Amino acid sequence: MAESEHTPTGVPHELPTEPTQASRFGKARSAQSGALLEDYVELIADLIADGGEARPTDIARRLGVSHATAIKTIGRLKREGLAVAKPYRGVFLTETGERLADRVRARHRLVVDLLIAVGVPSESAEQDAEGIEHHVSDTTLAAFSAFLGRR
Repeated sequence: MAESEHTPTGVPHELPTEPTQASRFGKARSAQSGALLEDYVELIADLIADGGEARPTDIARRLGVSHATAIKTIGRLKREGLAVAKPYRGVFLTETGERLADRVRARHRLVVDLLIAVGVPSESAEQDAEGIEHHVSDTTLAAFSAFLGRR
């Protein structure tokens, strides 16, 4: 047991087994891979709802990435069946992409609401939720929802 391994109460705990720890890290890597696509579909849905279209230039600016990076990721969204792009018109979500955007948006809102409920300022909650929302399990989200009194 490592000396620095402690619970929040300061009581030392044991290092998890190798398979358990590998599984945890694998889940985190998988979440990181999907987080990028989730951010894109959520933003595309928001841009379409706000202005009727999601242009690659707007996507790149709002995500703080280069136009080339946005185009590359939009290509990945297309290959994954989450989006279609029309020449000179922009990017649109498929039904699968829209369902994913809805799930991501709901998950984001739940994480933000929980963070605010425990005293995190609104802007910090929004920023922190951008990372947390991609890594929490359905079990944890259900606990967040129960804590907030939602059904």
